[in-house]
Amino acid sequence: MAYESGSLDATLAAAAGQDIGLLAELRTALVKSADKQLDLLKRSRCYGNWQVAAMRLKGLAASFHAETLFDAAEEALTCAPGDPVVTRRIEAAIAALRGHDPAPFGINRQS
Repeated sequence: MAYESGSLDATLAAAAGQDIGLLAELRTALVKSADKQLDLLKRSRCYGNWQVAAMRLKGLAASFHAETLFDAAEEALTCAPGDPVVTRRIEAAIAALRGHDPAPFGINRQS
C-alpha cells in the first residue's frame, strides 16, 4: 500500500467540504474504527492475529493520513503480541485523534 504524507485535518476537510457535521462524523468513524483495532490488538494471543489487527490499523491510518497512528501501527508490526509500549503509543495516537492530550497520562509523544 502506498502512503502519501498529508495532514489528517486536510484529508477530513477535503472529504467533508464545508459540512461541519460530516467532518465530525468522519473523525468519529476513524476513532471508532481505531478503537476496534486496538481492542483486537490487545486481545491477540498469537502472532497472526496481532499482525492482522496491526495491518488493519495501519491501513485505516493511511487512508485518513493519520501519521502518528500510522507510525505506531507500523511499529506494532515489528513487535511481539501484547507489547505494552506499542499499545500505549497507539492509545496515545487515538487519544490525540479524539482531541485529548495523552501527556497527562505519562505518555511521551516523542517516544
